[in-house]
Amino acid sequence: MLQKAKRLFLHTVALAFLVTASAQQPSVVHSRIGQTDQSDDGSVRLTLLHKFQSFSTAERETYDADIRSPKSVNIHPSGSKFYVNSLEGFKTVVYEMLTWRKLKVINHTFDDRHQSLWAPASGLFPFTHYNAERRSLNNFNGKPVEGTFSHDGRYFWVPYYRRSYDINAQDPSAMAVIDTRTDTIIRLFETGPLPKMVACSHDGRTIAVSHWGDNTVATLDISSDQPSDWHYTQLYTVDYRLRLDFPLDQSVDRDNGSGYALRGTVFSPDDRYLLVGCMGGSGGIAVVDLQEQQYLGRLLGMRANVRHLVVVGDTLYLSSNAAGVIQRKALSELLDAARQMQGKTATVGGWEECQVMSGARTIELSPSGRFVFAACNGGSRLCVADTRLMRMVCSTAVDSYPVGLDISQDGAYVIVTSQGHSAAGGGNAVNIFSVEYAEPEVTQQPVEEPMPADTATADTTRQSQPATDATPPFSLFGLTLPTLLLIVGGAALLIVLLVLLARKKS
Repeated sequence: MLQKAKRLFLHTVALAFLVTASAQQPSVVHSRIGQTDQSDDGSVRLTLLHKFQSFSTAERETYDADIRSPKSVNIHPSGSKFYVNSLEGFKTVVYEMLTWRKLKVINHTFDDRHQSLWAPASGLFPFTHYNAERRSLNNFNGKPVEGTFSHDGRYFWVPYYRRSYDINAQDPSAMAVIDTRTDTIIRLFETGPLPKMVACSHDGRTIAVSHWGDNTVATLDISSDQPSDWHYTQLYTVDYRLRLDFPLDQSVDRDNGSGYALRGTVFSPDDRYLLVGCMGGSGGIAVVDLQEQQYLGRLLGMRANVRHLVVVGDTLYLSSNAAGVIQRKALSELLDAARQMQGKTATVGGWEECQVMSGARTIELSPSGRFVFAACNGGSRLCVADTRLMRMVCSTAVDSYPVGLDISQDGAYVIVTSQGHSAAGGGNAVNIFSVEYAEPEVTQQPVEEPMPADTATADTTRQSQPATDATPPFSLFGLTLPTLLLIVGGAALLIVLLVLLARKKS
């Protein structure tokens, strides 16, 4: 009995060591084309139709060298094609829906030949570390992060995480405007440091870009049909503007410790208010009154680490990255609290929530609003929650570190991007799922299909250190590290008790 207890104790210690080691080197997950998962009640069914990846040249059918740490994906409103922002490849890759054929590779590399693309300087974003005397400021590679469409899908807006020479993302970055008829860049705008999220108002007259790097949000007037008329209108500061004074020859971690780390950005249905998720700092949701051109303050009371926001009718949904949770609240209640705010914060309770999996990043809802899809980074899963029950009903494996997600207007397809992970490997993939519903989804009429783009060949990729929103939370068999350690600790305590009991009997 005593020897058996000792062996069990040694096995427990070994398991604890493996768990700790795994936390430093998360296991890599790969999805399989044809895999199918569905909810217990059969209400929703997911099937992996196709994928693109750059982690294995042996898998020729899916290999695509242009997929270098893909950060986001946007399906064109026509449903005819989709855009993948390949962060570390400095490219936006365009694919045709259903055939999965590559249509175009848009390179975000600029030099003196592209000067005519730049909009006039707004005066909002001064350079403080780099200057024209030291280098040509508009010669750089841009790291595409997120995207949004405007003018009924005619234009696609893509902000850059940073200009390639600005190793610590502390000077102005930039944002490209792509004409989706030809899939070429037709305009470039300066931005603040480290822009991550961009959104278009419902009336199509305003673009908002949130700067992760210094706690600011900028708006542009795009009401004209002429890109030459578009211009910045306002720069809002969320509480305080972050001071940026990092070295020019040594990189620092700008994904953490960057103030409020502004992320998810949405307009209220009437376009009067702008809501911005705060992934860092003391968190919350920042609210801007666009009509009064005034920052109102931050709403608190939801989970910390707010990553993505979606508004459907009078309901705001959010993803909490650290908790692996989706929450929702009536938008009208939130806006009432913002208008009555005393000081710069107000706490709003009573949030409904649904547990999905660790690292809940981008979320989107099905056309009817019945289901919410979540890219769960730490769990390496695409999760589906039923909004009637506020409960996860289905999940399926995705290549490690899913981060971006979009759903087609008819709800029939969900595309997920998996960002690269330099320390643990994995990622560098795009997963395309079909979605079947037991009850028909209410769909919207797609916009007019854009002119087809010419097929283009890929350029040689350039590899650099991938950037992430936050360190992916560790999980094993769907359990978080604290839970696993609690289980191991409990087992160890039980074995110690067994050893003491055996000694007493002997």
